Amino acid sequence: MKKVLLFVAVVAAVSFASCKKDRVCTCASSTGGSSTVTYTSAKKGDARAACLSKSYTYTTGATTTTVTETCTLN
Repeated sequence: MKKVLLFVAVVAAVSFASCKKDRVCTCASSTGGSSTVTYTSAKKGDARAACLSKSYTYTTGATTTTVTETCTLN
């Protein structure tokens, strides 16, 4: 009985463990440029939230050019 209980405890602990690994965020600009950011030892949810928060729209110059950058987690 102790072995079964120990086995169940180990399986439960492994199922609650998060998978931390390197995650790559790729951002593409409406002007054709692109960039990448690597989050090291990050949980998927944390990296996704950080990556999506990088998406933005900004205005540059006196001629008011709007550039949109959209980021996705790979």
